[in-house]
Amino acid sequence: MPREASRNTAGLAAQALLARVGESRGLALSIRKGLPLSSGLGGSAASAVASVVAVDALIGSGLPLDALMACAFDGERLGAGSAHGDNIAPALYGGFVLVRVANPPDVVRLPIPPGLTAVVVHPDLEIETAKARALLGDTVPLADAIREWANLGAFVDALHRNDFALMARALEDTIAEPRRAALVPGLATIKRAAAGAGALGCSLSGSGPALFALCQDAATAKGVASAMSAAVKSAIGGEARIYLSPIAPAGARVVSACAS
Repeated sequence: MPREASRNTAGLAAQALLARVGESRGLALSIRKGLPLSSGLGGSAASAVASVVAVDALIGSGLPLDALMACAFDGERLGAGSAHGDNIAPALYGGFVLVRVANPPDVVRLPIPPGLTAVVVHPDLEIETAKARALLGDTVPLADAIREWANLGAFVDALHRNDFALMARALEDTIAEPRRAALVPGLATIKRAAAGAGALGCSLSGSGPALFALCQDAATAKGVASAMSAAVKSAIGGEARIYLSPIAPAGARVVSACAS
């Protein structure tokens, strides 16, 4: 984790915000990061978003979310190799979001069905984001693209109608997961374990190796987490990190302020 501001996602995002508002003063950032590196959990975006939210509050610039998102892109570009909103936007806005256009930001907030709970299992593996991205290639077969668009439309409709059955059918990745599956040993087995325990769907989180599952309530999520953890231990070994959370309706925010 580089400490130089120009090589750190949080530092670059902060610099972008200061430049945007014409602030000449410097500042010091202290990062306590709860996400492991190379996990597929959007760690670089989390740092960039936390940085711009904290700096905005510190200097009182009061920038709107779309402006904060544009500044956070500078940090994400360094951490992920390109500026895209798939992690930046939900970390900043919260909940489910649809990024129609990244620049200038056009972010559509989507509803959260009551009870919907996420399970994330992080195996004892590391996958370089650049390597995982390279596996995607530059083209997508038309049939795969059509299936993916249909699933996305169905998933958005399921969110609006609280239709868990439709959501389960729509949680199918026909583009990224098939090309990255070899990076996570036993992926198919882990997915079957999640489904058997009641998950609506399960797939790779970002570039992996973390996997996510969506469940219609917290009680089901606990059983799914246990089943996935056991499957990961059998297929990969080691102890997996487990995260359970309802879908957060709010994004990054100030939770405490320094006395000084």
